[in-house]
Amino acid sequence: MGGRFKKAKGAADKRRPAEEGVHLPSASSAPAAPRRVPPPLRPLPPIPRSGPPRKAKEDPDQKTTDELWREYKRTHDTELRNRLIEKYYPMVRYISERLLQTLPKSIELDDLCSAGLFGLMDAIDGFDLSRGIKFKTYCTTRIRGAILDELRSQDWVPRLVRVKASRLDRAWQELQSRFGREPTTVELARRLGLDLQQIQSELREASPRAIFSLSDAWDDEEDHPMEKLDVLEDRRSPDTLALLQRRDVMDHLLRSLTEKEQYILRLYYEQNLTMREIGELLSLTESRVCQIHSNVMERLRRRFQAVKASLFA
Repeated sequence: MGGRFKKAKGAADKRRPAEEGVHLPSASSAPAAPRRVPPPLRPLPPIPRSGPPRKAKEDPDQKTTDELWREYKRTHDTELRNRLIEKYYPMVRYISERLLQTLPKSIELDDLCSAGLFGLMDAIDGFDLSRGIKFKTYCTTRIRGAILDELRSQDWVPRLVRVKASRLDRAWQELQSRFGREPTTVELARRLGLDLQQIQSELREASPRAIFSLSDAWDDEEDHPMEKLDVLEDRRSPDTLALLQRRDVMDHLLRSLTEKEQYILRLYYEQNLTMREIGELLSLTESRVCQIHSNVMERLRRRFQAVKASLFA
């Protein structure tokens, strides 16, 4: 135990000279770093209390537009007019999109923009710079009016009919709000000051048939879009179910007939051949074909009567 302590002490004595040769500087002996002094703040310039206000910076685009207008009114150059049309065309599209929301789906946006473009060109030609009004205020009315004029020209219903329909619709909505139900024809006539015959005549005139495009979408499904043409019933085409039922009845009835009798009935009712044409095919006279047909129909009639009696007995 004492030997181990002496060995450890000797090793510590051997390491001590190396450690004694290192002198670490103390906090008190180290020189202090020079302190940085911030530069003095510059005084702010005084706020002017009086004097003329500063002029707003001129918009170069606005200045260019004003110069473009003055140059066009002076020269009436087509190139300058096209530049003005390009500048104000977004207004045409904006007004067309607003109107499209109140129109049927059959109306296209491009058609409204085309009509509004003509209104914009008329507004550019008729705008007067000396009046001191903004062009946007002036052209909005012209563009909207041009679009409405084009829609009225394409409307196949007379304007008087549209006016009557609007008057009837307002009266209908008013009475429905008052009574909480749909008004009768007598109540509608009393509200408009008309007799029964006049209100019926106006109702017929104010409800014209609407025109729809068969290419319009039947529903709003995007995965499987369907057009109205796909679900339209073709009344000229034969009824498939009726044809199948008729064929089944014919097959059941013809089982009890001979081959010649079946052939005559099929040619007469299915192929729509005459008695003479059937006789030429079978090498028979027309009277003989008529006789065979009469005998077959008489037997089928008796058979039907027997089946009917058994069913309702």
